[in-house]
Amino acid sequence: MRRSNRAAAGAAAWQVVHEGIEPGKPTLWARAGAVPRMLGARITGRYTGMPVSRVLMFVAALVYVVSPVDLVPELFIPLFGLADDAFVAVWLAAGLMGETERFLDWERQEGREYVQGRVVG
Repeated sequence: MRRSNRAAAGAAAWQVVHEGIEPGKPTLWARAGAVPRMLGARITGRYTGMPVSRVLMFVAALVYVVSPVDLVPELFIPLFGLADDAFVAVWLAAGLMGETERFLDWERQEGREYVQGRVVG
C-alpha cells in the first residue's frame, strides 16, 4: 500500500473512532466507555435490557479469543485456526456495538449522561 493510501486509511479510521460512522450515533470511544457502566448496571440490576445469558456469552467469547486453548488450533490447521478466532472476535465486537448503543439510549432516557466518566445529567 502506498504511503498516501495508508495515510488516507489512517485518517478515515481516526475519524470513525472520534466522530462515529453516522451523525447522531455514539462514537467508538463512547461505546467503549459504556461497556464497564453497562456491565455494572446489569450486575446491580438497574439495567435489565440485556439478559444475563448474553453477558455470559460475551464473557465466554472474550475468554475464547484471549485463551491459548482453541477448538481449532492454529498449529495444525492454520487457516481455520485463525478463522474461528476471527469469527468469535467479530461476533463479540458486533454484539457489543449493538448492546452499547441500546445501553446509551437507555441512559439518555433515564436522564444520565456521562462525560469523561462522570455523571453530568
